[in-house]
Amino acid sequence: MDYGRYKYEMTKKKQEAKKKQTTFQLKEIKVRPKTGDHDLETKINHIKKFIDRKDKVKVTVVFRGRERMLSKFGENLLNRVVQETEETALVEQPPKFDGRTMFMVLAPKPLSK
Repeated sequence: MDYGRYKYEMTKKKQEAKKKQTTFQLKEIKVRPKTGDHDLETKINHIKKFIDRKDKVKVTVVFRGRERMLSKFGENLLNRVVQETEETALVEQPPKFDGRTMFMVLAPKPLSK
């Protein structure tokens, strides 16, 4: 077997493997603890669109100044997002407080066979 033919077959194998792999992006949605209901519904609709496209979503609650004392509002907000998206998404990383932000990661549910 000559080297040119071997190299050609290897590139074909790489291309075939690349076709079969799945790719995703990590999208981020930022909200504040006192975000209004309608604005939150809009953000949740964006999250649903991202999940339908098989992308992971990082939901971030940003606290400013004295809002850090309102961590319960942030938890309630993230819990509401989980409840609204539970039929299509699952929580990959539970809510975590980091400095002045609280975040969690949602991933699309695997297809059941």
